[in-house]
Amino acid sequence: MKEYLENLRKNNPLIHNITNYVTVNDCANILLAAGASPVMADDANEVEEIVKISDGLNINIGTLNKNTEKAMLKAGKEANRLNKPVELDPVGVGASSMRKDFINKLLNEVKFTVIKGNLSEIKVMAKGIGSSHGVDASKEDVVTKDNIESIIDYAQEFSKKTGAIIVITGATDIVANSDYAVAIKNGVSTMAKITGTGCMLSALITGYISVNQDNIFDSVVTAVSMMGLAGEFAEEKRIETNSGNSTFRNYLIDAISKMDEEDLEKGANYEVHSK
Repeated sequence: MKEYLENLRKNNPLIHNITNYVTVNDCANILLAAGASPVMADDANEVEEIVKISDGLNINIGTLNKNTEKAMLKAGKEANRLNKPVELDPVGVGASSMRKDFINKLLNEVKFTVIKGNLSEIKVMAKGIGSSHGVDASKEDVVTKDNIESIIDYAQEFSKKTGAIIVITGATDIVANSDYAVAIKNGVSTMAKITGTGCMLSALITGYISVNQDNIFDSVVTAVSMMGLAGEFAEEKRIETNSGNSTFRNYLIDAISKMDEEDLEKGANYEVHSK
């Protein structure tokens, strides 16, 4: 993990985000805290130019509209043409037919390096089943010790189908490709009580994969572990200061900015699952 964090901070990649307006500021700040540089550009008239000067593309459909649909397709295709990594966050894909239809179009026309979502979102994408509570996972879509192996199988099948690394987020996060998977147990429940932690993770993942293309899988594991560990550090600080949710968000960004290689190596809590 150490080398992936070092690469991020040393190379200061420019990450193009076509993300949602609810969390756009948080995504920009998490990238800056990690050592990357954000650019937020979602007009179809300029996205191809922005892709050309960027190192990676983060697509998030949280506040999808007809204008951003066009921008996402154009940017994704241009990133593919230039062999630049593309991350997809299908926020709330199960909430409407508009989102489902557009995600199907994206998957047919753009090749993604990483697809990250909660289990409900991944189920909708993979088989058109499942539901969601707004943009959150349904209560029944929770990773447990009893179902983790079947969910890993599910993620690996979807990875095989799409060619992307699949990240399923939750109390236990799963990172999977078609051959093996990692279960990551960092994080705290307070992360689900503020808007934006999932979107921030997508931006962070894009930063990592943009500068670690020789080992994208392990760099994704590093990003997911770092985010969860930052949540643990932020929760300790929140409890210590008797603070609330909004302050927790600030502590989370602080923890990303101050985390060093030793903290990450020591605190990452994960296990490898072979197929």
